[in-house]
Amino acid sequence: MSSAGLLIAPPKRTCDDARCPFHGHVKVRGKILTGRVVSVSDKQTVVLQREFLQSVPKYNRYERRRGKVHAHLPPCIDLKEGDTASVAECRPLSKTISFVVIQSRRSD
Repeated sequence: MSSAGLLIAPPKRTCDDARCPFHGHVKVRGKILTGRVVSVSDKQTVVLQREFLQSVPKYNRYERRRGKVHAHLPPCIDLKEGDTASVAECRPLSKTISFVVIQSRRSD
């Protein structure tokens, strides 16, 4: 088990997923994003929604925007809709997935 080059604790559960950054062969690089999980599919995919502020220079104000990120969910990390999760950028795993879940925070 490796730390995947991150300064977070690896999950307590183990898995044999080749696309897991802790127990498999996927290396993380680039951005680390945090957002709310809006969808979890059976095919180990989650959809994360991020909210951010975008500057509107004309009016000297900010507007609130949202964006969605698709990420791979390793079996060693438990997530459900409404939880907050962190994802890290990795190589493209499929047509729309270039991120992998590295940490979850329960919202009980």
